[in-house]
Amino acid sequence: MERYVCGVDVGGTTVKIGLFDRQGSIVDKWEVGTDTTDNGINILRDIALSIKARMADRGIDENDVIGVGIGAPGPVDSVGNIYKAVNLGWGVFNLAEEFSKVLGGIPVRAGNDANVAALGEMWKGGGTGYRDLVLVTLGTGVGGGVIIDGNILTGVGGAAGEIGHIHVREDESESCNCGNCGCLEQYVSATGIARMARQQLAITDQPSRLRSGVVSAKTVFDAVKAGDPLAQVIAEQFGEVLGKALAVIANTVNPEAFVIGGGVSKAGNILFDYIVPYYNKTVFHACRPVKFTLATLENDAGIYGAAKLVLDYVKVGVESDDQ
Repeated sequence: MERYVCGVDVGGTTVKIGLFDRQGSIVDKWEVGTDTTDNGINILRDIALSIKARMADRGIDENDVIGVGIGAPGPVDSVGNIYKAVNLGWGVFNLAEEFSKVLGGIPVRAGNDANVAALGEMWKGGGTGYRDLVLVTLGTGVGGGVIIDGNILTGVGGAAGEIGHIHVREDESESCNCGNCGCLEQYVSATGIARMARQQLAITDQPSRLRSGVVSAKTVFDAVKAGDPLAQVIAEQFGEVLGKALAVIANTVNPEAFVIGGGVSKAGNILFDYIVPYYNKTVFHACRPVKFTLATLENDAGIYGAAKLVLDYVKVGVESDDQ
């Protein structure tokens, strides 16, 4: 009899859902809208209804579902408590327990979305083959997930891996979305790169293809690839800030690999030309032999990681029962 597991990745606009077999092969995937009205009270219900409808369409009985994993955009501790998800309107509650109730008792495992994505990349993506890695997602903001010996590093309040809010600059006057100033996110996210580019364009008359059209992280690195000198200055600034920050992280957790994902990662391996020299210059020597690689699962990393949460939990349970 085939057994299945579901992986759920809750975003502010859409919820991605995947149905997997026990070997991690994806059987089906789909999306539903995220209803954030009334402080997100309907989100879990909508997800549950969608999962049950898809199971019915495929003739899958609830007893054939091992469990459901869910990643959410907020700190989630090791027992499934979420400590607010502002963009969903959620407060503090046990996400795993509440979602299991809505699903009619199907077991649920929960985690922070970035941490879960890191687990997915380790399992089936750019981090395959490594059991100690750090995922760095460079998108609108900067997220991260730390995997130690194959397991998510959660932290007591579920906030481990919030690398975007490492303090890297003392002279910053603008506030980060978190309320602090000088966070890593303000310089190496897609919005941060564009901001640095506009600042550089304002302080020099140097010719650049960036002076015409939209200034974005993509156009900056497109210009770098085209040999634009001003764009290369911006890329150096980006590489210095991120390379030094990753060195600090490496000195703390000593990973085998850094996996770079998010929209900025679509620039490709050229990112490493600017990150790695600053990393090597500042990291402790024993942490220097690290692999830099690109994430490969893109928007599916969260559903893969959420499914792996369940499969790992089941595996631990079986091993415990056998002892």
